[in-house]
Amino acid sequence: MKIAVFDESRVGLVIDNHIHDVTRVVPGAGHGDGPDDYVNRMIADWANLRPKLIDESERAAPIPLESALLDASNPAPRQIVAAPTNYRKHMVEMGDLAVTPKGKTAAEQGVFLKAPSSITGSTRGIELPRGSTRRFDHESELAVVIGREARNVGRAQAMDHVFGYTCLIDVTMRIDGTRSEERSMRKSFDTFTPIGPWIVTADEIADPHQLKIELFVNGEKRQSASTSEMIVGIAELIEIASSVMTLWPGDILATGTPEGIGPLAAGDIVAVEIEGIGALRLAVRTSDQQPPWLF
Repeated sequence: MKIAVFDESRVGLVIDNHIHDVTRVVPGAGHGDGPDDYVNRMIADWANLRPKLIDESERAAPIPLESALLDASNPAPRQIVAAPTNYRKHMVEMGDLAVTPKGKTAAEQGVFLKAPSSITGSTRGIELPRGSTRRFDHESELAVVIGREARNVGRAQAMDHVFGYTCLIDVTMRIDGTRSEERSMRKSFDTFTPIGPWIVTADEIADPHQLKIELFVNGEKRQSASTSEMIVGIAELIEIASSVMTLWPGDILATGTPEGIGPLAAGDIVAVEIEGIGALRLAVRTSDQQPPWLF
């Protein structure tokens, strides 16, 4: 099942090239008054809501995908947990830009957090800080959506806590040689975590460690790899994270980026495509306001 958020907090099931609006049976959805946790609550109550969503989708008139404004596939996760340096070729390409000690992955140093306020979707796109002369990079990633509460979950049971998968771009401000800001801050500007175009439930992905992942900027392929190249797998990442913090329904686990990262600039169109999930496309622009603290 493919679950999309569109047109200011409406929820729909994506079938073929259409969205079937099921907002009526999703408690809290459809108000359009800012980020809300209705997707988290829907996931938490999935066993009860799933048949209602299917019934509602069969009654709803199909809406062509091209006429819908797609938002973040979960507008308000409680937490965004991310894996550092999880592909070896990416580890090599970072060179002097790396802040992770050479050879250290989540298995050695753990995970890091991104601000939930950095979530965005296709409709808003990516906004780079006005007035900055820094380099801002794209990092394409497979994102795992947590399905039920996970605390101290071993890897043998970890996949039972996965609800589904979505595409993610981890936009990152690079260190400039004179300053080395804390990693979470450099990755947490508003709009620096695009996710979408929808969530694909776990039952539709036979093996999340065998998916092709690619990223394009203005049609030029920048990244191309397989999730089979991940150093630390999804189950182990859940084991690591849940040993420290409780993971909640709707939380996002970013699994790391392969090689091929590169800069983004205002005017670019960036797209990440993951086999079995779909393509997330976003426009990049400069933010309307200049921050008082310049980077």
